[in-house]
Amino acid sequence: MAILIDPPNWPGPRGLMWSHLVSDVSLAELHAFARRLDVPERAFDRDHYDVPETLHAKAVSLGAYATSSQELLARLTAAGLRRRRRPQRGDLGRDVPSS
Repeated sequence: MAILIDPPNWPGPRGLMWSHLVSDVSLAELHAFARRLDVPERAFDRDHYDVPETLHAKAVSLGAYATSSQELLARLTAAGLRRRRRPQRGDLGRDVPSS
């Protein structure tokens, strides 16, 4: 099992800080771990779960590897599981056809 969780450094809803929970093996492994952690499906965002600070210690006790955000992203990307957000209308840096 290769489940990773970064520190709860991201401000979010309910005044809590949030972590990212990922797998560097498969999304199936990630979803199974999230169920064990009692994280609702609505917390899944493309390639990770957003996990409140109140569940960080439980995730580690269930076997998640606590790591930095940089390592988490590097391992997610190296595994080929990184799913970037599609550019939205008005995003800076989007490809614009020249006339």
